[in-house]
Amino acid sequence: MKILQTSIPTIEKISPECVPLWLDLLPALSGEDTTKSFFQELVNILLSYVCKSFRRSSKVLDFHHPHQLREGLEGFSLELPDQPENLEQLLVDCRDTLKYGVKTGHPRFFNQLSSGLDVIGLAGEWLTSTANTNMFTYEVSPVFILMEEILLKKMQEIVGWSEEEGDGVFCPGGTMSNLYSVLLARYHFFPEVKTKGMTALPRLILFTSAHSHYSVKKSAAVLGIGSDNVVVVKCNDRGKMIPAELESSIITAKDQGCVPFYVNATAGTTVYGAFDPLNAIADICESHGLWLHVDAAWGGGLLMSNLHRVKLQGIERAWSVTWNPHKMMGAPLQCSAILGLLKDCNQMCAEYLFQTDKHYDTSYDTGDKTIQCGRHVDVFKLWLMWKAKGSEGFESQVNKCLENAEHLFDKLKQRPDFELVFKSKPEHSNVCFWYIPPGLRNMSPGPERNRRLHEVAPKIKAKMMEQGMAMIGYQPLGDKVNFFRCVFSNPATQTEDVDYLLEEIASLGHDICIRD
Repeated sequence: MKILQTSIPTIEKISPECVPLWLDLLPALSGEDTTKSFFQELVNILLSYVCKSFRRSSKVLDFHHPHQLREGLEGFSLELPDQPENLEQLLVDCRDTLKYGVKTGHPRFFNQLSSGLDVIGLAGEWLTSTANTNMFTYEVSPVFILMEEILLKKMQEIVGWSEEEGDGVFCPGGTMSNLYSVLLARYHFFPEVKTKGMTALPRLILFTSAHSHYSVKKSAAVLGIGSDNVVVVKCNDRGKMIPAELESSIITAKDQGCVPFYVNATAGTTVYGAFDPLNAIADICESHGLWLHVDAAWGGGLLMSNLHRVKLQGIERAWSVTWNPHKMMGAPLQCSAILGLLKDCNQMCAEYLFQTDKHYDTSYDTGDKTIQCGRHVDVFKLWLMWKAKGSEGFESQVNKCLENAEHLFDKLKQRPDFELVFKSKPEHSNVCFWYIPPGLRNMSPGPERNRRLHEVAPKIKAKMMEQGMAMIGYQPLGDKVNFFRCVFSNPATQTEDVDYLLEEIASLGHDICIRD
């Protein structure tokens, strides 16, 4: 297979006679050649970007402040014209859009839970956009609908559910998946809410840990339950929900005349990567008759690993599960699944879409299970990746990410210029730490040291982004001042990249100026 050479797009390559516009592309009667030339140049741009994303000598980002991008850079303008621009300019705009963005597939991008650039997944996303169809009925999306059914059943099997227990749908991210779980739980206990609304219900209470994702509170607000009716349950020092605190909170809510109905347990918290004790929480939910949801958006990928899936022991007892393959499994964004029985909860039987007298099995018209009408095809890229790698390939990928985390943890323990947020080995691929500049290393612990240390991570991050060779996130949490959180989900990252990150932080932070 011959790969096109990368190049800067030129008018001549598109057409020697004129500067073509979008009107010269298909479906124009004579638009086939121009369309081919346009796409060939676009593929050159995309291939160049993909190759640079894996090249350690290239930058993770070419940072510019918002006002600089708004004002325009080197002919790159975000403003929208009244008159059409030619195809050459559009190709330049495509190239510059990638140039001034962030290479999230770069081996030294550690900033988010979703990172990496899976070539097979990318191919799947390109095909998906080419098909440009909708996931609401079998008649317009026959292959993708069946792929979704097969993939969801596979994920349910991996969770530990029987075929009869399972259902689900791919939806726009983990926040939406978690919202679905609250929606399902409320409908299960109070089906009248679908027609009569919240005024027909008692005061409902749901429970989640202090380290859980903010989407649980957001879901309560969106669904009219109210964020004040989300009880935040205490965690231990490692970020795990304390079961005794959960049970105490449930009893207190009942004593106050409220109606507990839902518990969210987290398998892989956003910052610490902690796993709540699922079996102990499931026992409490069974005892009190509550819906158990497991938010495994971040930790679900560990189910693919025979070595690490034990950390999610008890997930099979959940009534619903969130799992984001666009995180640990490396699928391109977005790819999130909510596993749980959906149809009765959301069904509205719109006659213009979901006719009952169609000539095929209308149980495959899955759109009535969702709160969306139009729904993007998120399944194909994951299906194609699974075909390419097999379950064993995903297992190796997950194991490698956790090995990188352990390597970083071991390196940090050996260095006097860094300090771990907690001393125990990471459960997931999250590693949290402080860089300690020379001026703070001999200071006694206390408010003044904390005040100064709080400024270190943001200053280093700013310098790192200006330089552009690596990227890592930071945050405070509870009584802990700003610290770095390094996460591994990119299969391209190697131990040399981990070592580079530490040296980069130390170099940028050594002479950092902290206010007195």
